[in-house]
Amino acid sequence: MSRLMVTGATGFVGRHLCQIAGNCYRVIRHKPTEADGSFIVVPELDGSVDWAHLIPMDVECIVHLAGIAHNTSSDEDYVRRINVDGTLHLAEQAALAGVKRFVFVSSIGVNGQQTVEAPFTPTDRASPSNAYTRSKHEAELDLQNLSESMGFELVIVRPTLVYGPDAPGNFGLLANLVKHVPLLPFGSIHNSRDFITVHNLADLLVTCSTHKNAPGHIFLASDGETVSIKDFTNAIAKGLNKKLIQLPVPVSLMYLAARIVGKQAMAEQLLGNLQVDSSNAQDVLGWVPPYTMEQVMASLSENKK
Repeated sequence: MSRLMVTGATGFVGRHLCQIAGNCYRVIRHKPTEADGSFIVVPELDGSVDWAHLIPMDVECIVHLAGIAHNTSSDEDYVRRINVDGTLHLAEQAALAGVKRFVFVSSIGVNGQQTVEAPFTPTDRASPSNAYTRSKHEAELDLQNLSESMGFELVIVRPTLVYGPDAPGNFGLLANLVKHVPLLPFGSIHNSRDFITVHNLADLLVTCSTHKNAPGHIFLASDGETVSIKDFTNAIAKGLNKKLIQLPVPVSLMYLAARIVGKQAMAEQLLGNLQVDSSNAQDVLGWVPPYTMEQVMASLSENKK
């Protein structure tokens, strides 16, 4: 029986994916205290790893989550070495080892930072805006060429902002604010954003790893619920059983404050519009998000300290 191999298995998404997938090989960079045969330890994720001696024979699909994240201060050359060169090296050696399918977790930032008139679609012209999203787009293009030349199946998934209990990044920041601050400045913000819970993303990745129709497609991953940042933080507060007052601070003032403190990218992600058309996941895979935002937010109170 074949098993899934997951890189970035100790990360936020990776942990949930391995839990849902069950018996899978977990690629990690640091040996755990209690290691077993399911762990594959690598020193780095660039092109220097000899995957030929690390990929088990019963692996038919790899889900590649690992890479340099968008919120690091690493230089662009290093980001490219890990996110592009390391990804291509893994995919090539996996194909040579007989792995049939490669699921690459990219970023919605490949499409762009914001939507203006219509939701992003999988066929839109790419518009990456920073080192991280440029590296993800380059990796996508190189993987598509490699898939054609070597004959392995390729699936690309571009998630929107991922949230859930103990999530890092902007969601973790928002949840922490709601826990400790009863006032937030989003009362006059009525933007439109799509998100995806880590539970839904993990479920989609499992589907992409096995469904016969998945190869050759790009999926924009979301819950299928469009909300404002005001609604989103209100949902966090409800999940945490916290009272929250939303102050009607003008959006122009928040953007100005963000520029002053060097947090323009965060402001764009929270205050701007970003909608996606994720309908091809249902059309191609028959996949419908199994969890709603309300269900996942309700679990936050179980994790608060």
